[in-house]
Amino acid sequence: MKPLERALKNLADESEPVSIYALHALSGLDRADVEKVRSAWLTIPADRRQTAMHHLVEIAEDNFEVDFGTIYRLGLTDQDAEVRATAIGGLWEEDDPALITPLIKFMQSDEAEKVRAAAAGALGRFMYDAELEEIPAQKAAPAIKALKATFAKADESLEVRRRALEALGYLGYDEVGALIQQGYQDANERMKLSAVFAMGRSLDERWGDIVQTELDSPDPEMRYEAARACGELEYAPALRRLIGLIDDVDEDVQRASVWALGQVGGDTARNVLMGVLDSDAVHLHEEAEDALDELEFKSGNLNFGIMDFDDEDEEEWVLDQDFDDEDDDE
Repeated sequence: MKPLERALKNLADESEPVSIYALHALSGLDRADVEKVRSAWLTIPADRRQTAMHHLVEIAEDNFEVDFGTIYRLGLTDQDAEVRATAIGGLWEEDDPALITPLIKFMQSDEAEKVRAAAAGALGRFMYDAELEEIPAQKAAPAIKALKATFAKADESLEVRRRALEALGYLGYDEVGALIQQGYQDANERMKLSAVFAMGRSLDERWGDIVQTELDSPDPEMRYEAARACGELEYAPALRRLIGLIDDVDEDVQRASVWALGQVGGDTARNVLMGVLDSDAVHLHEEAEDALDELEFKSGNLNFGIMDFDDEDEEEWVLDQDFDDEDDDE
């Protein structure tokens, strides 16, 4: 039996768990194989289609050599909302501008909130490409307009509006900065989280003081987003607070702070990360190794972030700071 036939047989057999190994056969399909999958797909129970699509996304995250793009596109037409939403998420790495129009349609008119939210999030890839001028401005313009309208739509759900703001975060327009500020001032804490997320995506140092302040938030989710944003901004003045978050009560916040140190760079960050590797915090060792790799890469390219500190200047700045508890309380 050929691998593709084995995979489809497994998917149809409710007496067996969905085989992650067999799903690899769905990578890089030619036209004839796509038709075979299309014919069999809707005969597969919905819960198994959901499981399969989730597994495909997870496989692709761990292995850049697989290509499940044709299966994700097939999932876009699925009757099940979970499958559609997961398939949209799987298309994050796709940079084909032809996807912009269907994603806008999903965001604006799909009956399922999770699908609309996923589509808004997926449009972020094209905002990123637009900011880098990797796609023509006229192709990105409809998506920008639709995302702004979605964020402003009062009767749209919070989750969809949040994803729209996060997608817009990549853009350096003053108007988008005003929307991020609006989101940050929103009474809903979830929207505020998305605003801080968008601040990091913006790579705009104007948000540095805000994201640094949010490192002290009582909400671990906000501390996590703020640490990630400080890393995205490579915001050296937040170094001390990021170091303090390595001992945060929340492990996700700890991991985010370690990642951010690798982005900020400098001798102090390097020494702290080496200390993490020598510590008993085994759950942070892999993150510390990755952060050190990133730090050394940036160092080799003489890139120390938006503050443009070199090692000597950054170290002098750190040594000039008062790291005692009294200063923390202030």
